[in-house]
Amino acid sequence: MQFSTKRNVTRWVLMSISFLIIVVILWNTYIFFQIFKNEERIKMEVWATAQKSLHTAGDNADVDLPLQIISNNTTIPIILTDKNDAVLGSNNIDDEIIKDSTKFKNLLQSFKKSNNRIEFEIDKGNVRYLYYANSPLLSKLKYYPIALVMVIFLFGALVYNYYKSTKMGTQNKLWAGMAKETAHQIGTPLSSLIGWVEIMKADNVDETTVTEIEKDIHRLQNITDRFSKIGSEPSLELRDLISETQSAYEYLQSRFSKQVIFTFKAPKHNIPILINPTLHGWAVENLIKNAIDAMRGRGTIAITIEDDGRIAKINITDNGKGIPKNQFRTIFEPGFTTKKRGWGLGLSLTKRIVEEYHKGRIKVLHSEINKGTTIQITFKR
Repeated sequence: MQFSTKRNVTRWVLMSISFLIIVVILWNTYIFFQIFKNEERIKMEVWATAQKSLHTAGDNADVDLPLQIISNNTTIPIILTDKNDAVLGSNNIDDEIIKDSTKFKNLLQSFKKSNNRIEFEIDKGNVRYLYYANSPLLSKLKYYPIALVMVIFLFGALVYNYYKSTKMGTQNKLWAGMAKETAHQIGTPLSSLIGWVEIMKADNVDETTVTEIEKDIHRLQNITDRFSKIGSEPSLELRDLISETQSAYEYLQSRFSKQVIFTFKAPKHNIPILINPTLHGWAVENLIKNAIDAMRGRGTIAITIEDDGRIAKINITDNGKGIPKNQFRTIFEPGFTTKKRGWGLGLSLTKRIVEEYHKGRIKVLHSEINKGTTIQITFKR
């Protein structure tokens, strides 16, 4: 508990430091932008002064400096007008805009709205207005904070994803360890039960009773085998997909009430697929049990196997409560459950068996609220 608390405190401290770094970077970027903008305004004021000096210079005056200042502006777009808005000149503006009077007029209006205006007097009563826009570099700089925030956000998302993946990996190892330990613990009383069955046979106990107990023992052995395979690479065998699926289907069919109507439809030819029989049976049982829960123990379950020579499909259809479209993927995530009592591991375990162990695919093929659901498993031939 103490370790967990310390880790949470460390996490919040790191998040706070990261937030402060972002704020400092954005604030410094804003200050830099304002400094750059002020420098451009100073350049335009100097340009206006040079324009005035050039206009008022006498015949013998040295105008090299004003001309150099005016010609050095190669980046900042400007429009020079008189007090009646008559355009006297422009610089660093696209020729197409200058030739199109409507576009040029709209550009001038946008310059006016930006409040980048310098007013200066050439001589008494002769007022000029210099309108200018941000240079291309300054315009690009406006988007720098946005790009920076996006980069930081992407980096944060990667860190979060790494943290989440690490956490899920740790949880998976924990569940795998618990499953193996459970299988180990079940093994001891199971061996004892097998011994007691042999004693019952020797004492001529009713054969039906012994047979049913042997079935339950076989079931426990099967469960133990399943749990022992979690977290380790299972061995795959070339088996007939139809017979292996039908075996799991028939086992559940015999153990549920007559209120659940089962149907099974499959091609007459074999479909050889590389599978682990124990785990495949577990996946099919999980889907059937989940379908029965969705129907609240009453309804119809149809299992259909299709084969086109390249891909084999298993469709498990029920007429239960259905699944909303926004949950088509989340139902396979660990911990997701709609039951009051449930761990939300059945479908996530099924997905892992199908996709990680058997390299197949599982998805909600179709579902309608209060009408039913079809979940499909596909295997490549």
